[in-house]
Amino acid sequence: MATTFSTRIIQAPMAGGPATPSLVKAVCDAGALGFLAGGYLSPQALDQQIADVGDRQFGVNLFVPEAHHPKDEDLDFYRNALQPAFAQFGLDLPAVPSFTDDSFDAKVDIVLQRQLGYCTFTFGLPDSSVVFALRKAGIRVGITVTTLAEALKAAEYGADFLILQGPDAGGHSGQFDQSAEPSTTSLLELIDEARSKVTLPLVAAGGIGTPADAATLLEGGADAVQLGTRFLTSYEAGTKPCHRRALIEGSYTETTRTRAFSGRPARGLRNEFIDRFDAEAVIGYPQVNTLVGSLKKAAGDDPAWQNLWAGTGWAECREQSAAEIVREFSEYLNSHGL
Repeated sequence: MATTFSTRIIQAPMAGGPATPSLVKAVCDAGALGFLAGGYLSPQALDQQIADVGDRQFGVNLFVPEAHHPKDEDLDFYRNALQPAFAQFGLDLPAVPSFTDDSFDAKVDIVLQRQLGYCTFTFGLPDSSVVFALRKAGIRVGITVTTLAEALKAAEYGADFLILQGPDAGGHSGQFDQSAEPSTTSLLELIDEARSKVTLPLVAAGGIGTPADAATLLEGGADAVQLGTRFLTSYEAGTKPCHRRALIEGSYTETTRTRAFSGRPARGLRNEFIDRFDAEAVIGYPQVNTLVGSLKKAAGDDPAWQNLWAGTGWAECREQSAAEIVREFSEYLNSHGL
């Protein structure tokens, strides 16, 4: 086992509400490694969540500001395509939102001040000075990658470990360039490619529904596995009620990748919003994410209008505690010598 982790099981930092302090505490107390999601939180809210988790070994994930800025004409096109949806909810068509860096620098400062054990980054490479400062402070740095080329860049940049995200992962693709077509390289193949080229610890993420799935990835060369979707229906997660029901009740039958909700490729349960707007979706994170956010808020608890992020292992979801999930995976892996 790589010395970077004391566990084989890591909880994914699911942004947008699911990764609550209660979930992170429960995961850590069960012997796994929990992560708060810094994405979309204000710096003040992130600082409070870190305080709420308390004196535990855990980490925070941050979204790297987009290197590829969408075209104004693309954003205008999609805004106009959404006009019937805004009208349906009695809303005026809003202006195209401005670009935001999600208060990135302020959140990095908070991680440094709080002296956390881990900080991971998604959507690209932070400035090298950020990686240097975190590592100097004794904070282990992880980078989410989706291809071998990204893995090599992250290793050269000074990452302590890599999160290898396969195409079956729920939620946003962590690819560095949002304008690129998302990778279709299988997670096992990506592990094999990365293992042959880099010596860093590798965390496998995406589509892990069962302990047997996790065992296959660990036997394939991963040092740890990252579970996301399975935790969405844990008691401690802050998952929206309609999202939780959709994962458990079986009213949706497949996942798909789409840019319709945010302008970035992301995998979720295929619903009416995707069917209606996927064909017109554009490259446009984070502006599209903000634009669609007002529609989701107006729709309330209607799953037809919500991003029901889910990996391909979503059918294994059920209501249970985070500790039960960790125990289910731990006992299986231990029994198989992993």
